[in-house]
Amino acid sequence: MAPSQEDEDDYMSMAIPEPSSTLSRSETSVQRRARQKREAEARAHQPSKAELARQAETKRDEALKTSLPTTSKGFQMMAKLGFKAGSALGREGNEHARTEPLGVVVKEGRAGVGLEGEKKRKFREDVGIQDGAEEGNKKRETEGEFRERQGREREEKRLEGMCWGAMKVLEGFESGQDVGEVNGHDEKKGEVEVEEKTTAKPTKQINVLWRGLVRDRQEKERERRMRYDLHQSLSRNAAYDDPDEDEQDRQAWGREEEEVEEEDGELEEFKQLEPAERLRRMVEHLRDKWRYCFWCKYQYPEEEMEGCPGLTEDEHG
Repeated sequence: MAPSQEDEDDYMSMAIPEPSSTLSRSETSVQRRARQKREAEARAHQPSKAELARQAETKRDEALKTSLPTTSKGFQMMAKLGFKAGSALGREGNEHARTEPLGVVVKEGRAGVGLEGEKKRKFREDVGIQDGAEEGNKKRETEGEFRERQGREREEKRLEGMCWGAMKVLEGFESGQDVGEVNGHDEKKGEVEVEEKTTAKPTKQINVLWRGLVRDRQEKERERRMRYDLHQSLSRNAAYDDPDEDEQDRQAWGREEEEVEEEDGELEEFKQLEPAERLRRMVEHLRDKWRYCFWCKYQYPEEEMEGCPGLTEDEHG
């Protein structure tokens, strides 16, 4: 049977037939090699720490968003105890009971657990807030208050230095020095003579007005001898007996016990006074007993001290 005219191919048609499905599924050797290379690279790729951390974070978030499945052994045990999905744990009727578990806050970094709290505390102090309801809000120091406080500290330091100067003057008069030595002339010789005279009697018998100066000098001398004796003991035989040793040397070498001075309550009480009050008492003592003005640096011949402007520093200009 001869084919009909409709079955014959129309070679004059401009229509382009679609490629067959077998051709679309076929893969050339070049494409196959490229695909195999990509798959091999994907299999050989080692994820970095950042990628692993992101993957772990994603898995954790997904797991936290997922409720406990009913097939879980834990859910089945809770169900036997009366738990129902969506209800709260604990006694029935408790309106404050939790229906959702506590949220998980992941700590990042390698810092200690309390570091963030410490940072917050310091930040609150910087902005003027202090912990503790009894202390209230911390008031930040203004510029004027800061200058006033600095001025008070400088004044106290200046008065403290003047107290030490007044103690040296008092000690000089009590030890029999003349006015020139008291005012600072021949200072080295004066210190040696004062030390020899004041250390001859017990410290508690010295007037409390300049007793602190003597105690301070004794402490410094004791420390100096201890350092010197320690240095000498490194090269000395303990069994050696020196007939020329004095009492202090024997105490340093441990052959005699050193007398430990008791606490001086009177001196400690005097030190607790304000520098201005201590200085005032010293100045009055110098005027009453020695007719000496600490501000004028002069010993008057008469008790009236005629010519002295007054008792205080302000009166002397």
